Amino acid sequence: MKKVFPIRDEQGTHALAEKLAHLCNSQTVIYLEGELGAGKTSFCRAFIQALGVTGRIKSPTYTLVEPYETQHWRIFHFDLYRLSDPEELEFIGIRDYFQADCLCLIEWPEKGTGLLAPADLQISIEFSDNGRTISLHGLSEQGIRLLQQL
Repeated sequence: MKKVFPIRDEQGTHALAEKLAHLCNSQTVIYLEGELGAGKTSFCRAFIQALGVTGRIKSPTYTLVEPYETQHWRIFHFDLYRLSDPEELEFIGIRDYFQADCLCLIEWPEKGTGLLAPADLQISIEFSDNGRTISLHGLSEQGIRLLQQL
């Protein structure tokens, strides 16, 4: 299942991310794809804030992963852009991040091929004439359920 949303500005990206965050009620793995500057980190930041995380939400470009905790969730925001070898993920205990109480947002998932949990949702953010186009693909029962509610 697929849904496509034309987005005019950053507020539109934030609104979509917030709505999706509020729909997550079980473990969810989200892959985010798009060119540099397309808005992947902005989407993740709005998603994380919508779940009640306050304070600075920083990009994990150099740390690979930034953890956040709320009353109900452990949230992990991955940015694999600088990953030179997927095997590096073994050193950070990648499998430990995909637990029942976790929401995982993974930018540049293709860099971790073979070591990441399968995505429930794949989000593609592309530049368009009037802003961005955000495409969401449901890749599991959880992902399809989320799209049906969105």
